[in-house]
This record gives sequence, structure tokens and C-alpha cells, in this order.
Amino acid sequence: MNAPVSKEPLDPRDRPARLTVGVVGAGRVGPALAASLQLAGHRPVAVSGVSDASRRRAAELLPDVPLVEPAEVLARAELVLLTVPDDVLPTLVEGLAETGAVRPGQLLVHTSGRYGARVLDPALRAGALPLALHPAMTFTGTAVDVQRLAGCSFGVTAPEELRLAAEALVIEMGGEPEWIAEESRPLYHTALALGANHLVTLVAQSMELLARAGVAAPDRMLGPLLGAALDNALRSGDAALTGPVARGDAGTVAAHIGELREHAPQAVAGYLAMARATADRALAHGLLKAELAEDLLGVLADQERRRPGGPGPGETR
Repeated sequence: MNAPVSKEPLDPRDRPARLTVGVVGAGRVGPALAASLQLAGHRPVAVSGVSDASRRRAAELLPDVPLVEPAEVLARAELVLLTVPDDVLPTLVEGLAETGAVRPGQLLVHTSGRYGARVLDPALRAGALPLALHPAMTFTGTAVDVQRLAGCSFGVTAPEELRLAAEALVIEMGGEPEWIAEESRPLYHTALALGANHLVTLVAQSMELLARAGVAAPDRMLGPLLGAALDNALRSGDAALTGPVARGDAGTVAAHIGELREHAPQAVAGYLAMARATADRALAHGLLKAELAEDLLGVLADQERRRPGGPGPGETR
């Protein structure tokens, strides 16, 4: 009689090809990714961090993992996550390679959206295996980030021979790999920053204005509205445009700008820029009637001239 087949799930630690993991730069991203890899059975062994905040994050998400210098992280780990700010990354990679910290066969992963794998060329020449894995998500620096990685898209760039390894790591973290060509990384990152970073600014401004208008819970009021707007935009693109600009309600737009001048003058420039961009897209997609667009664009041009530092008479931007 054949022995019964066990249906117990395989412990992640018993899977083949488990790696020791190190983190250089314990900002909001690195500890979360390392914790996610730990859930997949890999073993974090070292982390570097300078600020008190980074050390607290490492202690929360990677308890009992020692804090060491960057060179020591590379000495201990087979897979190293370089999770430092974009502008710091090239110098860090060059320094690690020049000092001999990089070992042949070591997987070196950076999480910058701006750069592809080419920024890791100094490490590649030292024998490292370069991967660019950028999670398209905002991070809080807390344990909730590990949960949010489930289904998160990663911008993946790597040499063709490492493509399967890169995609496998993303999948182990619960993410979805999206291949980005090396030359497209700057445009890819620009697109994400345009949507995510500016969204936070717009929402924060909206919450401040609602509070000034007497709304007790601006977040509760905005939540359903913004959730529906985001869902509609992702499903329908420009067809989801709505509101006074898309309708061509020039008088309402002028009233909005008047309120901003009185209560939040620092928001006028952003409102004008977004209103003009919205009008252009609504007009191009047939949502804004040409006869209404003329009055609306006239209001925007007039208000732009009134803005300190705006174009003078007869000038355009």
C-alpha cells in the first residue's frame, strides 16, 4: 500500500533556493520588502540604517535582524536590497563596487523607479547580478505595507538572462511583475509620480478647504467621492471627466478661483493649471462644447493674468 500523500503546505523555509537577505537603507520600502521575502521563506540577516526613524522601522518589521554598516550587509547577504533615495543610488553603487564589497554571483536589487538595471553596471562589472524592482505603491513604513504588496505591480528591468529570477522574486512578494524597458524607466517613473504624488497634494488641499468650510470630517466626505472618481477614471479614462470645467461652467469656475484667492491663495496656480489641462482633454474628447470652451478658457486666461507672476497683457504661457 502506498503511503498517504501529505496535504500539509510546505513550510517556506523548506523550499529550495532560499536566500539570505540584506537591506541597505532602512527607509519605508526596504524593511517592508525584506519582511515580505521573509514570509516567502527567505532569511533577512542584516540591515543598515542611519536615522532613528529608519532604525525603528527596521526593529518593527525585521526584529532581531542586526543593524550593521552597508559593506557588512553585502558581506552577509546573497540578495541585497538597495532601498535608498534615487539621487543617492549611483554614488552608493559605485562606492560599494570600488571598495570590493560586491561579491560575484550576488543578487543586487534596487527599488528606484527612475533607474533601470544600468545604474548597477559598476556592481555588474564586479560580478553581481543586477535587478531593478520598483513597487508601484506608496509606503507608510509600517507593517500594513507588507499586506499592501499583495497584487501590487512592480516595474521590472533586468538583463534578459535574469528576467525569470526578477519576476520570481516579485511574485514571492505577492506582486505582479510588469516589464519596463531600460530606456522607458524615466517616463514610467514620471507617469507614476504625476498621478500618485500630485494626488496627495490635491486631496490634502481639498481636505483643508472643507475644514475651513465647516465640514467636521473632510476625510469621510471625500472618501466615497474620490473612490468613485478614481474607479471611474481607471475604467473609462477621459470619459470619466465631470464637474464645472468639463461642462464649461465658466461662471462657476470663476467663483471657485475667487474663493481660493480669499481662503487659499497658494492653491490658485494649481487650480488654474489643472483646470486648463482638464479643459483641453475634455475639449479633445468631445465632452466640452466648443462654444462653452471659449468662455471657460477666457476666464482661465483672465485669472492667469491676475495671478502674481502671471503673463502680462498680450502674453501667453
